[in-house]
Amino acid sequence: MNPHESGAPPSPRDPSSTRPVLVWDLPVRLFHWLMVVLVVSAYVTLKLNWMDWHVRAGEALLALVIFRLLWGALGSDTARFRHFVASPIAAWRHLRHLFRREADVQVGHNAAGGWMVLLLLALLLLETLSGLYVNNDIADQGPLSDSVPAWLANVISSLHGLAWDALVAAVTLHVVVILLYALVKRHNLLRPMLTGYKRLPSSIAPPRQTPAWLALLPLGAGVAVVMLLAAYM
Repeated sequence: MNPHESGAPPSPRDPSSTRPVLVWDLPVRLFHWLMVVLVVSAYVTLKLNWMDWHVRAGEALLALVIFRLLWGALGSDTARFRHFVASPIAAWRHLRHLFRREADVQVGHNAAGGWMVLLLLALLLLETLSGLYVNNDIADQGPLSDSVPAWLANVISSLHGLAWDALVAAVTLHVVVILLYALVKRHNLLRPMLTGYKRLPSSIAPPRQTPAWLALLPLGAGVAVVMLLAAYM
């Protein structure tokens, strides 16, 4: 297992010699910020009772989650699950050093960040899929709610609400940790997610990049799944 997979930061030979490295490909960056926009949109449309738009936001979220799961197998090194999902022990060891100031030489997600990615994706998948079945006084009914008994639809509706609360808690924790990294470690985690680039020691090899146009394949698959569900509706 290489240092990136275990979550241990690589040891640069010459920390003073750095250059910009593309660590986040365009599909990952677009996915990240579109998810932010769509989660906020889902919340706002629910509060305003704009349920048609709420459904559209949920469908778009589901398409993007499916895309990200597929891109986690097909995408660039830093996008692939096998490159950043470490053992729980490695994640715990990383968290023990959360308040230690050190040089930022991490390529992609660290060991703990990888588990946060999995948690957020799991909650988003649960939230969007349960939304297909939701049946309540606010949303009227989801596209598949007629396919299950009323009692089960009500249970899934409750799960939809619980998943949302868990998602909000996870997102809040995610933002807090980003702030901690900025204030305590002096690591700017936002800039690389905006530009894609990060300054790293010259001794660290850049991650392999998958051509961005290939992202159209998993994105098309995600859209196709959602369109099938909409047709079933």
